[in-house]
Amino acid sequence: MFSNLPRENFYEIALQTVPCVGFNTRRVTRMVTQYFDRALAPVGVRSTQYSLLSVLAMVDEISMQELAFVLAMDRTTLTRNLNPLLEKEWVQVSVGEDRRVRPIKITPKGATILAQALPLWEQAQAKIVDQLGADKWEEMMRGLHQISMIVEDSNR
Repeated sequence: MFSNLPRENFYEIALQTVPCVGFNTRRVTRMVTQYFDRALAPVGVRSTQYSLLSVLAMVDEISMQELAFVLAMDRTTLTRNLNPLLEKEWVQVSVGEDRRVRPIKITPKGATILAQALPLWEQAQAKIVDQLGADKWEEMMRGLHQISMIVEDSNR
């Protein structure tokens, strides 16, 4: 039924039948994740792994708690996402001065794979941003930030 409709009609259908922020953001998130997974596949990186490696490359090291906060992820999900990176030796977790704090940092091997993935990510990113246009891209980013602030404020 729905698969025969022109893709352009999904926006109207979403507004009329499923005007739910959660449903629509999850739907687009799944699609965007699959898009970036395909783009990064040639170097064996998934989009979730790319995000983790990118954040870790920006800092010398970061605690699990801080990384979970930055990624808006619970610690269990973060641990599950970090495990493949640890197995591939792309990241390393050590024990801090406070044994409860486990600093995480990207390894040279992780930095190498990130450098290989970067041009693929840039190409995939540019395709979306270019087709949206700079104004819509900025508007979307502001909207996503506003939604995150609303949700964060309501969770307090």
